[in-house]
Amino acid sequence: MTDALQKLIEAAKTVEPSSDASETQRRSFAYGNTKFENSKITREMVAEQADILKKNKGKN
Repeated sequence: MTDALQKLIEAAKTVEPSSDASETQRRSFAYGNTKFENSKITREMVAEQADILKKNKGKN
């Protein structure tokens, strides 16, 4: 492994994703896993449910 690549890897370990990036990744993960089980699932359906969960999160 080159020194430049090692430096990039070490720098990447300290990066914290933004809340938007984390939310995008979470939704993509949910879509991928549900689509695998049910081909009728759409990204819009996942987004709609994620928005509902996000809205209701503070109500518990």
